[in-house]
Amino acid sequence: MFVARVRQRPGASASLLADLSVAGKSGARRLDDGRRVRGGWCPTVSVVVPTLNEAENLPFVLPRIARAYEVVVVDGRSTDSTVEVARASRPDVVIVEERRAGKGAALRAGFAAAAGDVIVSIDADGSTDPAEIPLFVDALVAGADYVKGSRFVPGAGTADMTLLRRLGNWGFVCLVRVLFGGRYTDLCYGYNAFWRDAAPLLALDADGFEIETMMNIRALKLGLRVVEVPSYEHARIHGVGRLRTFPDGWRVLKTIFRELRPLRPERQLQPPRADRAGDYDDVALSEA
Repeated sequence: MFVARVRQRPGASASLLADLSVAGKSGARRLDDGRRVRGGWCPTVSVVVPTLNEAENLPFVLPRIARAYEVVVVDGRSTDSTVEVARASRPDVVIVEERRAGKGAALRAGFAAAAGDVIVSIDADGSTDPAEIPLFVDALVAGADYVKGSRFVPGAGTADMTLLRRLGNWGFVCLVRVLFGGRYTDLCYGYNAFWRDAAPLLALDADGFEIETMMNIRALKLGLRVVEVPSYEHARIHGVGRLRTFPDGWRVLKTIFRELRPLRPERQLQPPRADRAGDYDDVALSEA
């Protein structure tokens, strides 16, 4: 499986975090207890795309993902030509067939299959813009452990959210702030990125749309350095979305309260991997 290295954009440095929203708890620990920007080092990137009957949308999504990135398409029992279209649109695509139903099950399978230093999750319907991926990667290189897209910070927006869903999202955000701290502005959005060695710490076990809520809360509970970056959510290109406002909102609410349970003792921050621990420039990161 070949993964080329992503080009580091100008400005991907410690100063970047000063311009972004640090949503994690004040004084949060990091995976390597003090990562520094390392000159000339560029992480490999895997983009995980969960699919279910998205044959019409993939030709508009996959070609827009940079060739330098590994693309992992996780297909959840599609009955159309999703897999064939994925291979035609991106010949180097990694296909994972997931027999369990649900977006959460698909994402977990994709995270397990990803080979990159960085894992990014996007949607297959065209609502999340692959051109924004470098901003997520830059924030990680600048010192974040976990980066989440937000539709509700300056420079962001959405063309695919009803008033009812806006109110529900805001209510969930306020509840999470009260129960877990942090300063999230968005909770139920599928555009996220993190270092691969954070995946086992998150220990995800959700199968449905509530998985993003679980990821975001567990990142806070683990004390990871969490950063929000602006993202614009476009309208779905083809087809009808599968999000069900009330049933999925209920699953999100139950997830929030289930996460009040303390983390298991064995789930703790690990020492840095050798390829991320040494030879860093002495550049201090800005604290929020």
